[in-house]
Amino acid sequence: MNNAPTGMGMGGQMMDAMGGMMMWGMGLFWLLVIVVLVLGVAALIKHLFRGER
Repeated sequence: MNNAPTGMGMGGQMMDAMGGMMMWGMGLFWLLVIVVLVLGVAALIKHLFRGER
């Protein structure tokens, strides 16, 4: 009965899709950060143990 926008129309679906993509993007970003940190620690350990010989 009221023509005021409620955010439940097409715009609401679009925001939900964008929010989902942003969540996936942030998850992927943090996964890459963790992989880089693990590889960096592994390289550091390898370098330290290699230097003792």
